[in-house]
Amino acid sequence: MWTPALLNPRPNKAVMTPSTSTVLRDARRIVVKVGSSLVTNEGRGLDEQAIGEWCRQLSALVRDGREVIMVSSGAIAEGMKRLGWTTRPQELHELQAAAAVGQMGLAHMYETKLRENGLGSAQVLLTHADLADRERYLNARSTLLTLLTHGVLPVINENDTVVNDEIKFGDNDTLGALVANLVEADALIILTDQKGLYTADPRRDPSATFVHEARAGDPALEDMAGGAGSSIGKGGMITKILAAKRAAGSGASTVIAWGREPDALVRLSQGEAIGTLLVAQTQKQQARKQWMADHLQLRGSVTIDDGAVRKLKGEGSSLLPIGMTGVDGDFSRGEVIAIMDKDGQEVARGLANYAAAEARLLCRKPSGQMAELLGYAAEPEMVHRDNLVLSK
Repeated sequence: MWTPALLNPRPNKAVMTPSTSTVLRDARRIVVKVGSSLVTNEGRGLDEQAIGEWCRQLSALVRDGREVIMVSSGAIAEGMKRLGWTTRPQELHELQAAAAVGQMGLAHMYETKLRENGLGSAQVLLTHADLADRERYLNARSTLLTLLTHGVLPVINENDTVVNDEIKFGDNDTLGALVANLVEADALIILTDQKGLYTADPRRDPSATFVHEARAGDPALEDMAGGAGSSIGKGGMITKILAAKRAAGSGASTVIAWGREPDALVRLSQGEAIGTLLVAQTQKQQARKQWMADHLQLRGSVTIDDGAVRKLKGEGSSLLPIGMTGVDGDFSRGEVIAIMDKDGQEVARGLANYAAAEARLLCRKPSGQMAELLGYAAEPEMVHRDNLVLSK
């Protein structure tokens, strides 16, 4: 079923020609999102054949050296089927009950199909609240990156059983984009029951053309998309356009493609133009460093010695606690802090791996003593070089 789109009244500067882009071919870390109507075959129950096919392709990407995360809808739809409900309920507690029932089948299906393809899997349930809280955000990020390091494919769904506004207003297109932001993915692939984006509804407008490639975040794209999709899920083309805009904020480009296209994931990773490609206008590292540089309010700072200044400026090193001489302010782990030299001049900014109270204990101490001083050791550096931008 094609989602109705609005005819764009302005000249369409967003649309480009069919893509020869290398965005997907060069992507090393990819988030794949699959919608409810695909996972559950329009609500008729989990589509074992389709899930098996996606898992085969996911394992091929991992063998090719990619890091892949799956964001899968379908828990509520599968729960409805198991409970014998033919229409999506309106009551929140019934939606949550359906999610709890369906999540069992969804996780089991992915685990079984990925294992058949020689790939380990992990279930991760998230809410938007987890990603809004900085501490939980960092914990989720650390867990996902650790799973990827061990060659395990995380299968993520929204934790519908314990939230309410996400079920009422949320959608997994948004969650897919947030996960892409979270792990700083190179690309987000949204598999849907549509071929991609058209400039207008082709059933009503014979002049409607398919959008092969466009700039993520271009307002013209939002004019083209409208309306929700099937009655099974919550999304529509507009949620996918907005998800691409959000993903582009951290430098990830997005592809919207038909989920039943043969070998879609493998062919996309080989650089083939399938679906609609929405290209991020900012490089991944540049996006994060610009975000840090643009922070107007900093919660605190650390002062470092001359040796640490030389390491940061001359060698692009991380900031280790042994180079810190003082801590000012009250900041939490994950907040942006200033890094000052002994004269009070800002040398750099970065994301603190430790809170201010912990940082004070670590000043002038080697990284090997962290566990002894704090009772635990998260990271060996105060600010990792990937999370650090030099001041101009």
